[in-house]
Amino acid sequence: MSHTAHIRSHRKPRRSASTLAMRAGVAGGVLSTLAVAGAAGSANAAEPVTQTLELPTLTADLAAQAAQSADATQQAAANYQLQAERDAAAANAAKQAKADLAKAKQKAEAKKKAAEAARKEAAARASRSAERTTLSATTSTTSTSTSTATGSAAAVVAFVKAQIGKAYVSGATGPSAYDCSGLVQTAFKQVGISLPRVSQDQSTAGTQVSLSNLQPGDILYWGSAGSAYHVAVYVGDGMFVGAQNPSSGVGEHPLSYDPPTGAVRVL
Repeated sequence: MSHTAHIRSHRKPRRSASTLAMRAGVAGGVLSTLAVAGAAGSANAAEPVTQTLELPTLTADLAAQAAQSADATQQAAANYQLQAERDAAAANAAKQAKADLAKAKQKAEAKKKAAEAARKEAAARASRSAERTTLSATTSTTSTSTSTATGSAAAVVAFVKAQIGKAYVSGATGPSAYDCSGLVQTAFKQVGISLPRVSQDQSTAGTQVSLSNLQPGDILYWGSAGSAYHVAVYVGDGMFVGAQNPSSGVGEHPLSYDPPTGAVRVL
């Protein structure tokens, strides 16, 4: 027997395979249990997160805020639209006011012109009335002393009176129609006196006489001497015969009907 046989060995005894297997199984079981427990713990730890109401609450808040923001945006857009409509209405009102003012000015100007024209017409009528009154007074005096024509004057007066009622035709010299100067020219041709054809020349054909000193057979004219626009024959008693216009033809009228400007005497 060795002298060292009584000394115990410091080497650990070898473990049997069965022991190792059992220990491995136990360790595996423990680890599996820990894993299951960990998984269960993890599941239990996650369960409050999946079941909590914090996320839906946050989502509702965001929806409410989005709705408020949309309402604010819509209100702002409505305010902008309302302001734009007000601005457009104000611009249209200003434009209409300007147009109304211009129209009112035009009406006022037209009314002013009409009033001025009426005033001038009234003044002209008053002046013509005064002239007719004066002329009637003078002719009534002269007609009493020159109411009876003699000689060539009587022939001229008789001729023009015989033409009363015939038509007025521009350029006509008889026998069925006359214009004003055509009647005068033809009347004086009956007594051998040749007169110019137109009224302008007839108004200077003889001696100028005053309207207050008229005699039957005198030529009356309207307008100025040398540029007269109408002529007729004075027949006495404050009357004249002339081819007035297409509507009245050859007719006899008092001097007040259309007061002449002047007269010439060729007889």
